[in-house]
Amino acid sequence: MGFEPIEKLKNRFGDRLAEVVNFREEWSVYVQKSDLIEVLKFLKTEPGCEFNFLSDLTSVDLFTQKPRFEVLYHLYSIPLHHRLRVKVRVEEGEKVPTATVLWNAANWHEREVYDLMGIEFEGHPDLRRILMREEWIGHPLRKDFPLTYEAPHFSFNKDLPPEIIK
Repeated sequence: MGFEPIEKLKNRFGDRLAEVVNFREEWSVYVQKSDLIEVLKFLKTEPGCEFNFLSDLTSVDLFTQKPRFEVLYHLYSIPLHHRLRVKVRVEEGEKVPTATVLWNAANWHEREVYDLMGIEFEGHPDLRRILMREEWIGHPLRKDFPLTYEAPHFSFNKDLPPEIIK
């Protein structure tokens, strides 16, 4: 069974699509970083696609693989009631073009991905941390982020004997 948006993508972009995956009737398409905005704009505006809602934008740390990260765009067509996932693979240090030029909702999604994974979005209007403090070092959702214990700055148990506090 075909899926019209995938057929339209194949007709328009052909070999420029890196990979198309259908798993249990959930469609994903991998695109090159250089084609990302053009593909997203096509999916948003093309009749028969009309993915007018960016329902989520997130990322995955593949850690031991090359490239290390995937940035995922979860698209939904409100008038046509269908979904599509667009993915782009990026290496550490590579910037991804911002999708804020197409969906205002991408603003905070991209800030979250930047804050927690360290992936930068080129052309983003206000790329800064959104969840962690500005002075926070590192990106806590990366698989190589150290799991360390920080001693508390205070204790409610200050009057207890030291052998009990341990």
